[in-house]
Amino acid sequence: MMSSLRWSICCTLLLPLAGAAADRLSWPAKDGPTLNGLADPDEARGLPTTWDAETGEHIVWKLPLEGAGHSTPVIAGERLWFTSATEDGKQQFVEQVHTRTGQLLRRKLLFENSDPEPLGNAVNTYASPTCVLEPDALYVHFGSYGTARLDPQTLDVVWQRRDLPCRHFRGPGSSPAVDGDLLILTFDGVDQQYLAALNKHTGHTVWRTDRSTDYHDLDPSGKPKADGDLRKAYSTPAIVDVAGRRQIISPGSRAAFGYDLLTGAEIWTITHPDFNACARPLRFENLIILTTGSKAEVIAVRLDETTKGNVDASHVVWKRTRGGPKLPWPVIVNERLFLLTDNGVLYCLDPRTGEELKAHRLGGFFVASPVAANGLLYVCDEAGVASVIKADESLEVVAQNKLTEGMRASPAIAQGALYLRTFSHLYKIAGRNP
Repeated sequence: MMSSLRWSICCTLLLPLAGAAADRLSWPAKDGPTLNGLADPDEARGLPTTWDAETGEHIVWKLPLEGAGHSTPVIAGERLWFTSATEDGKQQFVEQVHTRTGQLLRRKLLFENSDPEPLGNAVNTYASPTCVLEPDALYVHFGSYGTARLDPQTLDVVWQRRDLPCRHFRGPGSSPAVDGDLLILTFDGVDQQYLAALNKHTGHTVWRTDRSTDYHDLDPSGKPKADGDLRKAYSTPAIVDVAGRRQIISPGSRAAFGYDLLTGAEIWTITHPDFNACARPLRFENLIILTTGSKAEVIAVRLDETTKGNVDASHVVWKRTRGGPKLPWPVIVNERLFLLTDNGVLYCLDPRTGEELKAHRLGGFFVASPVAANGLLYVCDEAGVASVIKADESLEVVAQNKLTEGMRASPAIAQGALYLRTFSHLYKIAGRNP
């Protein structure tokens, strides 16, 4: 195990730089290779269900971390990347780690902020959005504080943008999305709410689309109530085919939208009563499944060539008004939808109808999202308890493990290993070390 961060950095001189992002993209985004929380079966082969930090069982290495952040590691070959920041938000970093040895290869300061806006809560950080990885690019995003494309091997900056404004008020949370030549960014702040598409090669703005939402939050003087707090959201968009057309599906406060990928034109919208929408929407057959944030509603919308305009009355297939997640992203495994609430209740639903099939109370508080592998859910709470649960209607708990530092970052899976980022360390957990 690693005993010193300085020793880790010094040892990078002994390591070759082969095996960077040109290798297989094992875990290229927060929710994995297919953007739905499911690990590739080949990558999950041999993944353990138990580990013990005290005895070292299945703990391959443990790397001490500097700074704070909830971003999930993205992984390719023998490298992984994640972001971090100082507690006060004045410095923001990207870090690169060797997956076989656990040595910190590079820690690059990307952005400095003289007067960052206070977070205003105890959950978020200044490095919560997760990077997106492509074979030749690492896209790093800190909300309005800055966005950059990096060379994943050297961390050299290809381009950067620091001129996309919004007041996050509670800190940034939306992760970027890549499709074709476009990098899609979401800004749902208290003062501005919009999506921007950048040319991923140059960083130039291709389009910007403002939300058309009626927030219903104006006081008698015409000013937003609660300083615009009810306009915030933190969602990451899904990009899907609908009747031969690529659409961005993007939940925000009070409404969710379908936008044309190439132009940003609004195609359809559905209203809801919530703010702080967080999760990436999930596609299942001809449905898009949305979670709405504060009131934790879950809505399934039918997607086809007729999904246009306001679809409140026409395309809602089912709606669940209780027992939805506020922060953890849902996952679908073997035609079952799994919802994890912040206060630790796991639900199994039929995604076609929304029928609740089973519920199991785990307890604890959850920010990290579940991931699935080998027919199992890996679910980690804020105290560091990781439950391994059958991804079926039984919701049988197979094992429970604990890392005492606690965690809010979602897990990543690659090459038979589970990577867990706690508040103070990054762990590699595996039955062997390839």
